[in-house]
This record gives sequence, structure tokens and C-alpha cells, in this order.
Amino acid sequence: MIQQRRPTREGVLDAAAKVAAILPPTPLLPVEIDGVQCWAKAEVLQPVGAFKIRGAWHRLSALDEEERVRGVVAVSSGNHAQGVAWAAQRLGIRATIVMPRNAPQVKLNATRALGADVVLYERPEEDRDEVAARLIETSGATLVHAFGDPWVIEGQGSAGIEAEAQLGRSPSRFVACCGGGGLAAGLALACPDSAIHVVEPEGWDMVGQSLAAGEIVRVGANPPATICDALQPDATKPINLGVLQGRAEPGVSVTDEEVRAAQRFAFAKLRLVVEPGGAAALAAALAGKVPLDADTVILLTGGNTDAASYAATLAGG
Repeated sequence: MIQQRRPTREGVLDAAAKVAAILPPTPLLPVEIDGVQCWAKAEVLQPVGAFKIRGAWHRLSALDEEERVRGVVAVSSGNHAQGVAWAAQRLGIRATIVMPRNAPQVKLNATRALGADVVLYERPEEDRDEVAARLIETSGATLVHAFGDPWVIEGQGSAGIEAEAQLGRSPSRFVACCGGGGLAAGLALACPDSAIHVVEPEGWDMVGQSLAAGEIVRVGANPPATICDALQPDATKPINLGVLQGRAEPGVSVTDEEVRAAQRFAFAKLRLVVEPGGAAALAAALAGKVPLDADTVILLTGGNTDAASYAATLAGG
């Protein structure tokens, strides 16, 4: 089971070397917010449009030959799906991705275009983990969890190693969009002297609530709708909370309107397309919900958004 292995900083360094061997660094861009110049890490410019390619590559490239033959199964609303599909295609591994039927069409199309088999489920009526478990029982495939896998956590942390090298020093803090906590945990391991701020959508701040409670808190019944489709896990996992507990700052949540404002800001000031979930960290910075200084790094984690919804967001400014 994946819980038998713990993610480590040595693993993050290994992942960073593996990622650097196949992908160029994503830009670290200067950005001024309320008179403070800080930095934005443009993970939206990855080949799959999101940071998830890092963890997927580290995980799949660590599979042995027998595991590669049996293939992999992943659960995702789209960005992890594309990361796994991209890595699987490059490594010649069969990938099956369990995705919500209401995922953005651009993410469904892109995942299929990378050669993955897509199995749809109804969100929130069906349990996506149960769907994945049935597929794994039949095929013997390896589960590549979107955030609760030690290799995935280490892979996501490679963004921190990269940012530190680009900045020339350890960042004072990372402001990270947060779903299940894979990226935040990876950054915490990558840069032990940097503060970690997790940012989640209002009503979906399961990592923040879990940090405050000291135990895993699950999303309540009838959670509010959010435009951040990439940041909607029901709960974090023990492996993530284990890394972040006592290490991360108190969680921060953002509204849909704050996220839309961040998307418009990224387009106007950075010339970048950022999806809602990928703009959550920037939204918190712009709303004054996290401290900023010259060594702050804000993660822009994904840019996969339907053209129509993105155009409507820009027009609403």
C-alpha cells in the first residue's frame, strides 16, 4: 500500500532531477501586488497546462516492468488525468482515468487525446474511489492517486526545488492552490525553511480545517458550488496531513469572485491564461489574505479552462 512509504526530501530531489531531464523549468515571473514585488511560478505553461505532470512523471517512471505491463488507474477532474496520460503515453503504459462527467470538456478531450481510457462517473452521486477500486481489482493496475501517493507528493515538490534555484535563495513562503494537499506537502519537503500557505475554495477548505482540527475533516453535506473544479476532493489523506501538520500556516479560503479577479489579473498583468483552481493562490494574495514580500512565490498551478467560461470571466471584469 502507498502508506508503507513516506515521501522524503531526498525523494523530492530525485524527482526534481528526473523532471529536469525531460522538461524545461517553468518561468518564475515578477509580479507586483499592493506595491510589493513578489514572484509567480507559471506552472500553467507545462506541456499539459498544469503542475500535475511532475508527480505523474515521478510516479510512473518509478514503476517496475511488471507494474508497467498491468497499467495504471487514476482519478481526476482533469489536470492529474492529463499528467498521468502524458507520462503513460511517453512510457508506453496503459492508463485509465476515472473522471467526473461534468469535468470541463477541454480536460476530457485533452486526456483522451493523450491516449488514456476515460471512465466517467456522476459527481457527487457516485464515489470515484469505488469506481477506481473496481477497475484495479479487475486489471491489477497500480493506483496513481492525485495527492495521497508519496511519489506524487515528491514529484510536485520539484516545483519548489526549481523555484529556489531560479530565485537564488530559499523563498520566504510559497502560496499554493490546494485540493488534497499534494503540492503543499511536496513544497514543504522541498524547502524546509519556507512557510507554506494553502489556499482552497470557500466550503472546500478540507486541508485548512484538518490542519486546524489536527485530524482529517471531510466535506459536509451539500457543499457550496465552486468554479474551482480542480480543488474539490472530499478530504485530504493521512500522508498529506502528516507532512503538513505543524509545518503549514493556517489555511486560507477564497471566493469565486476573488478567483475570477485573479484570473483577470493574470491575463492583464502576466499575459497568462489561468483556470479557476489554478488562480486560487493568486486570489488569496490579491485579496490580502496572505503576507507578501520580495521572496514570496505564488503558484499558478493550471491553465486548462473552457474558452467560453474563460471569456465570460474576462468580460465580467
